[in-house]
Amino acid sequence: MSAFADSTVTITGGTGSFGKTMVQHLLADGVGSINVLSRDEAKQDEMRQSLGDPRVKFFIGDVRDRGSVDAAMADTDFVFHAAALKQVPSCEFFPDQAVKTNVVGSQNVIESAHVHGVRSVVCLSTDKAVYPVNAMGMSKALMEKTAQAFARNNPNSPTTVSITRYGNVMYSRGSVIPLFVRQIREGKPLTVTEPRMTRFLMSLEESVDLVKHAFVHAEPGDLFVKKAPACTVDTLARAVSSLMGVEPDIRRIGIRHGEKMYETLLSREEMLKATDQGDYFRVPLDARSLDYSKYVEEGEDEAIVAADFDSDNTERLDLEATRRLVASLPEMVDVLRALS
Repeated sequence: MSAFADSTVTITGGTGSFGKTMVQHLLADGVGSINVLSRDEAKQDEMRQSLGDPRVKFFIGDVRDRGSVDAAMADTDFVFHAAALKQVPSCEFFPDQAVKTNVVGSQNVIESAHVHGVRSVVCLSTDKAVYPVNAMGMSKALMEKTAQAFARNNPNSPTTVSITRYGNVMYSRGSVIPLFVRQIREGKPLTVTEPRMTRFLMSLEESVDLVKHAFVHAEPGDLFVKKAPACTVDTLARAVSSLMGVEPDIRRIGIRHGEKMYETLLSREEMLKATDQGDYFRVPLDARSLDYSKYVEEGEDEAIVAADFDSDNTERLDLEATRRLVASLPEMVDVLRALS
């Protein structure tokens, strides 16, 4: 029997790519009810009509507003916290808004879950939180610290708070594959920032599996990542072109502000503490108390010899392997079916 059978799950940002996929999985798992909290009434109405399932209840609200969070949290067993500002440019232009949603909003969700006796909260993070160079990554890094601080400072809480960190989720909102598909359909060149740039590749289905793994296995403050493969952006563009039966016409536009040549899912310091769980790495909480001497006066005996886990040293997919992976995506199956 599923761990979610007959339970109530609240999903913040539940009308986004992650949220909608999670809802479908939970309904198939026999969940008792799902509370979807989001700001977008149009997306909620579309989702309500497409699902037609009375187990899904919709709450208009914002994680910045503690009252609306509390309303959705009543009688909840599990929380999947996906609400966030995720677009790098918008967070760069409005970093205060990124902090209000990604940091303060996350604190509202965690504290509300604690007050309502929620069993487990899984917070969605990103590889951009590791060595962050943009406001989105910085705010997500602070979100992680907020979750870990709660776990450290509230050891007797009934709520287990953990974090999942993901790389590029294929065909999620803002990802590059839908852009490539649209450009090919419109007969335009594929715009690539830097062909040699590498990115992790994870499907929406795999992102849900990672969250489920965290719900089942997490101790307070744990961080989980999936051992995802990667490819260059050039390889990804050529794979999409090949699947759609066109010769790749790739135009380099240069690295944009706030971008890296490769992304990191775990820093070398985290890798030193990580345990191998097969398809996943688990990094336990640094559970030092509020005793400042443990931060200022005491160090570690062992030298750091681990390497980062990044998109440059993970398994690198060639063109054929990337084609197979992209072709397996349900959204790409629909695209290719329409072409045939």
